[in-house]
Amino acid sequence: MSILSPKRQWGKLKAYVEPQLHLAVPFSAGAWGDDARWSNKDLDPITPEKQTWGPIDYWAYWCSDMLAPPLASTVSSVMSLGFTARETIPIVFFGFAICSLVITATGKMGATYKVPFPVIVRSIFGMYGSFPAICIRAFVAMMWTAILCVQAGNYLQRMIEAIWPSFIHFPNHLPANAGIDSAGLLCFFLYWFLQTFLMMMPIEKLKILFLVKGVIVPPTFVALFLWAVIVTKGGGPLVQGHMKITSTYMNTAYSALTGLNVIIGLFSSMAVNMPDFGRFSRDGLKGPHQFLALPVIGTLGALTPIFVTSAHEQIWGTFDWYMPDIIADFDSRAAKFFVSASFMLATIGNQIAAGSYPFSNDISGFAPKYINIFRGTLFMCLFCVVSTPWNIIKNAAGLLAFLSGYSCLMGPLAGVMVTDYYIIKQRKLNVYELYKSPGIYSYEHGFNWRAWAAFFCGVGPLMPGFAKSIAPTLNVGGAWKIYSFAWIFGFCISTLVYYVICTYISVPHESIIAEAVYPPGKGELASPASIHGEVIDDLKEPIAMTKEQEV
Repeated sequence: MSILSPKRQWGKLKAYVEPQLHLAVPFSAGAWGDDARWSNKDLDPITPEKQTWGPIDYWAYWCSDMLAPPLASTVSSVMSLGFTARETIPIVFFGFAICSLVITATGKMGATYKVPFPVIVRSIFGMYGSFPAICIRAFVAMMWTAILCVQAGNYLQRMIEAIWPSFIHFPNHLPANAGIDSAGLLCFFLYWFLQTFLMMMPIEKLKILFLVKGVIVPPTFVALFLWAVIVTKGGGPLVQGHMKITSTYMNTAYSALTGLNVIIGLFSSMAVNMPDFGRFSRDGLKGPHQFLALPVIGTLGALTPIFVTSAHEQIWGTFDWYMPDIIADFDSRAAKFFVSASFMLATIGNQIAAGSYPFSNDISGFAPKYINIFRGTLFMCLFCVVSTPWNIIKNAAGLLAFLSGYSCLMGPLAGVMVTDYYIIKQRKLNVYELYKSPGIYSYEHGFNWRAWAAFFCGVGPLMPGFAKSIAPTLNVGGAWKIYSFAWIFGFCISTLVYYVICTYISVPHESIIAEAVYPPGKGELASPASIHGEVIDDLKEPIAMTKEQEV
């Protein structure tokens, strides 16, 4: 068949890669704007032909994102506070449920206007004011992707050891302070090549990868869970033991809030950039499936690392949350290989779903003329090497501080986004104006000061607690206590402040339109970029658009 012709495949690859060799990203002036400063193919609203994701695809996506090493690390961080499974599971459920509410809300932004996160935030923070918001989100994705490269390399190492046991004794030529041995470094680079190849694929094709992971990985989690339950006869000390609070707070309520904050922190970054994936929805994310996916998959998935770690303690005498080390102790070479392969697939799915693709999408918003998803992904892959990620965050305490640290930024960011879109603008945007400057989303010199004022009001009170989490001996009085629920506090404060500013102090009249202007549907032609809705001079008396102004 011609579709399998090597010549045709080479032609497609050449057509995809060749434009990337030029300094500027290929751009054609058209419906979305005549300025490459704000528009390129990856940032423009996706066409109806690419809006193919349904409920099954999103559940497969969340399986890819959740059933992965970060979930085990996060659960271990919660249990390191002194909780057993009886307390941890409710914390996990409610943490994911809270986060899922915001993820669903932001996802519908992208599902409605078919644009990614770096474009949707232009309507909220301003055309230039969106840059710091993009930077905050991109940093998190970059760090997680690099860290997971090491863990995925360890899974590949276990697979090789299962096939060739002699690889266990691979000679090490690196010093003890290198943070990694020769075998680990070799497997890191072998995995890195595989990861780079998959990350470079268009996201539409990677939907297949998510579906494959959704079929393979959940049964692996179930099998490990059942094995651990049988071995421990219903659960070991992590399940049947007694709670012993070990956190800094030495208080059950504050420790529970800290655990809740850690769980929310795991997906707090996705809470702001879900438009990246929501725009692929064919039905506008209708129905409750999007909200249910996170708490259901996350809570059930959290049972496996808890029971497996408990089983490891009963069999080998030590508590170990690092799955590659647990797999290394397996006696069965077949079990070692297949479990490692499944977890490596889980890791690469997580890296793409929550790391490389959101990062590449985000930074393309900085300079669409020179950066697109392909180039952003290439930068991400290079960062995974030059950052030497094996020297980053190696224990539960470090991970706890890291998660809490960035969640105190993500909460206020999400609060401003949700308030602006649903309350201030009442879900009415002009998609054409998102690619124009000056335009109705330029605000004052490209910045919406209201949004950033609300953001800093939510972040400011959390800084003493953030400082104390880095230096525990620092005396900041009682200000550190609110840091135990940093995301919730930041979200609520920023929401309230932004609403008050925009309603009673300084109404952003220029960005509030009477009728929403959507991208064209299937079979429709895009309107000229100059078309835009009229602004509302009085929030209580919106003016109607004429037929000629509607798309």
